Amino acid sequence: MELYLDSADYQEIEKAFQLGFLDGLTTTPTFMHRHGVTDVDSLILKLAEIVPVLQVEALGRTAEEIYKEAHRQIDMGLDPKRSVFKIPISLEGVKACKMLRNEDIMVNVHLVYTLQQAYMAMHAGANYVCPLVGRLQDQGHDALALVEQCVDAVNYYGYDTKIMFSSVRNIEHVRNAINIGVHNITVPYKILRQMSENNFTKLGTEQFYEHTRLMTVKVKEAMNKINPVVSADTTLQDAIISMSEYGFGCIIITNGSDEAIGVFTDGDLRRVIQKEGRDVLTKKMAEFNYNKPISIESDELLFKANELFKQYKIDNLLVTEQGKPIGLLDIQDI
Repeated sequence: MELYLDSADYQEIEKAFQLGFLDGLTTTPTFMHRHGVTDVDSLILKLAEIVPVLQVEALGRTAEEIYKEAHRQIDMGLDPKRSVFKIPISLEGVKACKMLRNEDIMVNVHLVYTLQQAYMAMHAGANYVCPLVGRLQDQGHDALALVEQCVDAVNYYGYDTKIMFSSVRNIEHVRNAINIGVHNITVPYKILRQMSENNFTKLGTEQFYEHTRLMTVKVKEAMNKINPVVSADTTLQDAIISMSEYGFGCIIITNGSDEAIGVFTDGDLRRVIQKEGRDVLTKKMAEFNYNKPISIESDELLFKANELFKQYKIDNLLVTEQGKPIGLLDIQDI
């Protein structure tokens, strides 16, 4: 099944065709009007340069006018081997379709709302027949049944015509098109973006990234490069200021040999103030009791760090190199 983009927004068209797998572009005068296009021919030529196949309107009240309009666009620079001229269904339209097909110029007969219209287009040699599913459903018709009947007619009678599922309004329409077995579907950019999305896929992908990161990234590569250290003779008041300046919720306390004697957290701060009041702010950090800090060497993998976070139910690990503190690893860094 061919996949086309349905748009006249140059920026989104350019972005979509960078994906590399779209088969072509359909556009309409309505789309162009909506996007404020004033030089139609210029836009058509610009689009033709970036898409594999361009399907563009050839309008006229008579078959001859439609025929001339298609040739006018070819003469201005469209490649007939990569251009399909869209013609609304009518007696004059199918006549023009036959005239153009006699010259091997590709045609899409569109604005199809009945099987009879589709049959006329197929019999006139249209390369594409385009029922408008969304518009039909808006009017209360069974649009999917019509598309299925068109596909069955092509397959049964052997017409060299592709049924294009158009006027796509939602992601469910894409599933409908696949199930029916249409030859082509043309979708708006917002639907194209949704086609690869699924919450379970997103969760699974993030899990793969997380597990790969745990097995391949070292602690020193993931940690914040700031080393939030104060000496043991620093007052609690100054330590709090340093903690804020470093931007951490904790701070490393070192002795005179630059060895870590403990980690003081914002939780510790609340507890000592509640217990001793504001006077505690003048105490030196050496006067507080510390548990032995849970540490990890900087060359260890995040997998080991993750195990320590879970084992000790903590949010920060002291990171060391040859026993000397060089910073902290926050659980969010994982």
